[in-house]
Amino acid sequence: MNYQGTLIAVKDIEQAKAFYQSVLELDVMVDAGEHVQLTEGIFLQTVDSWADFIHKKETEVILENNAIELYFETKDMDAFIERLAARKDIEYLHPLLEHSWGQRAIRFYDLDKHIIEVAESIAMVVKRFIDSGMTIEEVAERTGVEPPYIKDILDKL
Repeated sequence: MNYQGTLIAVKDIEQAKAFYQSVLELDVMVDAGEHVQLTEGIFLQTVDSWADFIHKKETEVILENNAIELYFETKDMDAFIERLAARKDIEYLHPLLEHSWGQRAIRFYDLDKHIIEVAESIAMVVKRFIDSGMTIEEVAERTGVEPPYIKDILDKL
């Protein structure tokens, strides 16, 4: 069994495709009109065709359910925040925050009210902490990441 990705229903496939391309820098791999496959395992499907697939009425497809999110990581959180700030169509669930383990994250809705989280990659959290003068042991304590994994991250940076 191989997990292939996540399919989300959208009202306007062209607007959704443009949103995911510009905000999250995903590329279109397949565009079959009512079904679009993007990079990173994201699939877009029109609400009407999705309702037909699952034998439901369009009105039974609830977009804003706040029960799941699409999770992305970035190596450059500051640049991503600047990209979001330049847009007028972003509805935030919360501003940029820093979790207790040091990872910075932001959550917002896409155009169809699917929750998107973009977080700083753990490798970048480790680098930021090391660059600030923390020891590997201090970083491990703060992040909950084991020292050998931190050393491995640092070797790859």
